[in-house]
Amino acid sequence: MNHSNPLPVLPGFSLQGQVALITGAGRGIGAAIAQAMARSGARVLIANRTGSAGEAVASALRAQGLAAEAVECQLHDPEQARMAVHEAVQRFGALDIVVHNAATNPWARLGHISDADLEQTLAVNLKACFWLSQAALPHLRARGGGRLLVTSSVTGPRVAMPGSAAYAASKAGVNGFIRSAALELAPERITVNGVEPGYIAKQGGSLLSDPARAERIARYIPAGELGRPEDIAAAMCFLASPAARYITGQTLVVDGGSTLPESPSFLEAA
Repeated sequence: MNHSNPLPVLPGFSLQGQVALITGAGRGIGAAIAQAMARSGARVLIANRTGSAGEAVASALRAQGLAAEAVECQLHDPEQARMAVHEAVQRFGALDIVVHNAATNPWARLGHISDADLEQTLAVNLKACFWLSQAALPHLRARGGGRLLVTSSVTGPRVAMPGSAAYAASKAGVNGFIRSAALELAPERITVNGVEPGYIAKQGGSLLSDPARAERIARYIPAGELGRPEDIAAAMCFLASPAARYITGQTLVVDGGSTLPESPSFLEAA
């Protein structure tokens, strides 16, 4: 082996000196992303539909000596999406990372989806990608590049389930946005990527917060358990870090292998 030209050392995973805006970070996956990025050195602004929940997460991070603030933001409104970007720059002086994690999922069979629910789902899950990105671009360009990240889903791009047509369509659209935006912005050193979570354990009131239901679902996941919000946060931190500088237009599936089998029978036979 020739050691005269050693490979360069991989850049670190630190987000020191970076400013991150994270939507839907009042609980669950978003809160885990905020915590992980703050612990990696970023200053984070939590934009959340419920202001008190976002402030609770920010307060907990500040108690750990981390830089975090919160703002209430209704992402179905384009002006409020732009306001969140403005607030991040006003409070921290710059913007390097935008994580659009907020989402809504009104379960309804195809024949019963209301116009209001459809519009809300597309606005929050998909249209907000455009609003946040458009508002963030001047600030990312001023920093010589940046990261646009989106929480997508395996539902829509890879699998489907009854009652999720609006949600699935929005997340399939998110993946199309990621690829097209990445192509446009690559020359400016702005990468655009996403994470596709599978079944992630939830708290309080969610279908996946029921232990019996979660146990039944886990039987059909090759890894044998539901994922944790921290699993998604780790993937997001990687994509936000210098280590991912050459990755763009991609989505990283974090699902414990749940989308791999052709049918549950393969797992039962194993």
